[in-house]
Amino acid sequence: MSDLQQRLDVAETRNRLNNWVAVTVAIVSVFMAVTKVKDDNIVQAMLQTKSDAVDSWNEYQSKKLKHHVAELGLNQAQALQALGLGKGTTVLAAQQKQYQDTIARYQVEEKEIAKKAKEHEKAYDDMNYRDDQFDLSDAALSICLAMLAVASLTNSSMLLYLAWTFAGFGGFMGLAGLLELHIHPDLLSRLLS
Repeated sequence: MSDLQQRLDVAETRNRLNNWVAVTVAIVSVFMAVTKVKDDNIVQAMLQTKSDAVDSWNEYQSKKLKHHVAELGLNQAQALQALGLGKGTTVLAAQQKQYQDTIARYQVEEKEIAKKAKEHEKAYDDMNYRDDQFDLSDAALSICLAMLAVASLTNSSMLLYLAWTFAGFGGFMGLAGLLELHIHPDLLSRLLS
């Protein structure tokens, strides 16, 4: 009778462990699905922001080139005026004024465009910070799911507890990303990037 009782106890323990594994898998899977949607939306926004930053820097470069062309034109007009070509000096003075106005306009526009590009880059970095949180969450929860499968197969409560540890870290990082908390294990993120 004690042999039968032992078998029943083992079966009950195994059943209880498998129930805990099943509940944990369900909770982790739902949480991963929610954080995956948010992470994908952040990645899409990151791509758009990076594109906007590149566009802004391209616009900045274009303005800088036009600025330099205007400076060259001004230098030429000043050189011609210094030669003193009689009636042409009035035309050259007007041309110099036009170049000076153009240069002044480009200087203002360049500053505004550079500021806009830097804002895009900061927004990208801020989103990347959150993306890292979701990536760490996803990695920890994936490890948790793998450990849960092995815990169920081997009937190891120790692996179940270890899986819960990974689930706790993954859940914590996922919540940090969802709630926009400033929690970021830099060392781990640098190691994995």
